[in-house]
Amino acid sequence: MLGESIPRIHSLRTLITSTKPWGNAGSSAWLWLMPPPATPPTRPELPEQLEQIELTALEHDERLAELELAGGSLVDQRARGVTLQTMRLAGTDLSGSQLEHLRIVDSVLRSCNVANVNARGARLKGVVIEDSRLTGMSLFEGELTDVTFQGCRVDLASFSSCGMQRVRFEDCVLTQTDFMEARLQAVAFHGCDLTNGDFRGAKLKRCELRRSDLAGVQGVESLRGLAMDWPDIVEMAGVWAAALGIEVLDPDA
Repeated sequence: MLGESIPRIHSLRTLITSTKPWGNAGSSAWLWLMPPPATPPTRPELPEQLEQIELTALEHDERLAELELAGGSLVDQRARGVTLQTMRLAGTDLSGSQLEHLRIVDSVLRSCNVANVNARGARLKGVVIEDSRLTGMSLFEGELTDVTFQGCRVDLASFSSCGMQRVRFEDCVLTQTDFMEARLQAVAFHGCDLTNGDFRGAKLKRCELRRSDLAGVQGVESLRGLAMDWPDIVEMAGVWAAALGIEVLDPDA
């Protein structure tokens, strides 16, 4: 009845097993269970016009700011401490580079190749990466704040031991990607393939997953702090059962 007080819900199990009639107020009780959505990343605001440059090599501790790099090959670079600030990169090939302690701030990377880049200890803040290839990239022990990955291949990559705050993966391939020991806060996965991903030892807070595949994921017990749509939770019942060691009975036995 509308006039009845609604019992406080402490768990999903309480909601499912409760038989108390809530009438029209039941929908409100369900909403109590829903955590607030992950805070979206702040996107960079770049000037419409940036000075265009051609670049053939990166140097240690080099700082590039308010520039646009279209195309160009920077394959297999060896440069520590590079800073890219207020930059626009389009179609740039950085594959195979060793860029430890890379720093990218308020920048956009579009249609770039960052495959097999080793950027241990990198710092990314206010960055958008679109339609790019990041296969095998390593950001071990990096820090990502207000970062958006959209339409990217991020398979076989490593975010191990990273700190990630307000990060969004949208329509990305993240198969066999490593989030071991990472700290994820307000991280969202929308329309992503996380098949065989590894979350062992990860810490999640106010994260969300929508329309994404977690088949074969390792470290299911570390996903506490993740919110999902109810149909997705039901669809992933086999994953939860496997993680808990629950076997399926033969209905004809």
